[in-house]
Amino acid sequence: MSNEFLQHRLNINRRHFLGKLSLGIGSVALGSLLVPGLLEGDASDELALPLGLPHFAPKAKRIIYLFQNGAPSQLESFDYKPMLRTMHGQDLPESIRQGQRLTGMTSEQKKFPLVGSKFNFKQYGQSGAWISEIFPHIASIADDICIVKTMHTEAINHDPALTFIQTGAQQGNRPSMGAWLSYGLGSENQNLPNFCVLLSRGRGNGQGVYSKLWTNGFLDSIHQGVQFSASEEPVLYLNNPDGTDAQSRRRMLDKLSALNSMNYDEFGDPEIKTKIQQYEMAYRMQTAVPELTDLSKEPESVIRMYGADCLIPGTYAANCLLARKLSEAGVRFVQLYHQGWDQHGNLVGEMPLQAQDVDRASAALITDLKQRGLLEETLVIWGGEFGRTNYCQGDLSPENYGRDHHPRCYSIWMAGGGVKSGIVFGETDEFGYNIIENPVHINDFHATVLHLMGLDHEQLTYKHLGRRYRLTDVAGKVIPGIIA
Repeated sequence: MSNEFLQHRLNINRRHFLGKLSLGIGSVALGSLLVPGLLEGDASDELALPLGLPHFAPKAKRIIYLFQNGAPSQLESFDYKPMLRTMHGQDLPESIRQGQRLTGMTSEQKKFPLVGSKFNFKQYGQSGAWISEIFPHIASIADDICIVKTMHTEAINHDPALTFIQTGAQQGNRPSMGAWLSYGLGSENQNLPNFCVLLSRGRGNGQGVYSKLWTNGFLDSIHQGVQFSASEEPVLYLNNPDGTDAQSRRRMLDKLSALNSMNYDEFGDPEIKTKIQQYEMAYRMQTAVPELTDLSKEPESVIRMYGADCLIPGTYAANCLLARKLSEAGVRFVQLYHQGWDQHGNLVGEMPLQAQDVDRASAALITDLKQRGLLEETLVIWGGEFGRTNYCQGDLSPENYGRDHHPRCYSIWMAGGGVKSGIVFGETDEFGYNIIENPVHINDFHATVLHLMGLDHEQLTYKHLGRRYRLTDVAGKVIPGIIA
C-alpha cells in the first residue's frame, strides 16, 4: 500500500496537521485560562485530577453546610412518631432494639421507657412533610427542601461521629469534605480561600468543635479550612501590624517569596510552594475580607429576613448571612458549626431555644439564595452527626425528659444544588428506631454530595503512605432518589 494511499485514507497532509496542531494548542491555552490550575497536578500520581476540572457536568458549584453540632433530635424536628405518645412510659421492645450497642450514659439502665415528643407536628408543602412546631420558618420552605429521614452511621459518641461525617473516617488526620472539594475543584475566587469555617454557639448544652474537623489532613495545607472569628479581626493575623503599610508589606512578601523559591529549588518540598501561595492569598484577603464581613451595608429587607441577630458578629444568623456573601463571592465550601444540641436532659426546655436560634436564619438563607438566583447552583445542607433515642434518658416526666445518642437513623435536610425539592426521602419504623426504606449511610451521603459537585467519589483520590485515599474510603454509593 503506497504512502499516497495511506495519506488519502487518513486525510492528513502538512497543512491539515499544522492546522489541527494549532487548534490543540489554542484549546489548551483557553482551558488554562478558563480553568486555573488545569495544567497543574501531582506528577507522581497518574490518577491525579487537575484542579478545577470536574469529572462530569456539576449540578452545584458551591456548598453551604449548616452543621448542627451535638445531634438535634429527629423525633422533635422532622420524624413524626405519634405512636410514641400512646406508648409513653412503656418499655422499648427487645425485638426493636435488637441488642443495639449503648453509650455509657444508658448502658446501666434496666428499662428503656419510650417517650413521645412534647411538641406538636403539622404537615407542610406539597409533599405533606411533618415538621415540628418549633421550626415554623423551616416549615414555610417545605417545598424548597429535601428531608432525608434515613441517615445512619456506626459512630455512637460525639467525637468519632463528628469526625466521621466531616472527614469520612472516625480517626483523625483525614482531609475534611471542604478540603477534598478544594483539592478536586480548585478556586472560583483567587482573592478568597476555597474553604471557610464559621462558628456559633446556641443556648443548649454544647459539644466542642476543633480544627481537625476542617483539616487538610495529608493534602497540601492550602486546602485547610480558614476559620473566621467574631472579633474585630475576622481572620486572625491577617491585618498588617502597626507601623507597616501596604507597600512595605508587599516588598517583604516579594523578598520572602524569593527566599522560599530558592528553598524549593534546593529541596523540592511541595509545602514550600504552598507556603508561598498562602502568603499571597493572605495579602489579597486583606482587601477582600473586610468588605465581605461588613454586614451593615445589607438592605433593610435582608436584615428583616434573617432577623436582628444577623448584625451581631458570631451569631448563627450573622454566620448564615456571611455564608451567603462568601458563597456569592465564589467560596467553594462554607462550613458553619452551631453548638448546643446535646439534650440528654431538659430537652423540652433547651431544644426550643436552639430551634429559635437557627430556624429563621436557616430558612432566610434558602429564600435569600433563591431570590438572587443562586439556589440552583448552591447546595445547602442542614443536620448533625447522629440522632436521638426514642426512649428516655433520666427523668421520664414530659417536662424534663432527655434522649441519648442514636446512630441507626436520623434526619437532615438539603436544598438547591441539584437536589429534589419538596420531598421526604426514606422512612423509619413506627418507633422511630430502625430504617425500613431507603437507608443513607454517611459514605452514601458523601458520594452523593461529591456527585452533585461533578465529582466521581471513586476517582477523587490522593496517594498517601502507599495507598490511594478518598472521602468515601472503600464504600459509598450515590443516592439517585434525591437528585433532581
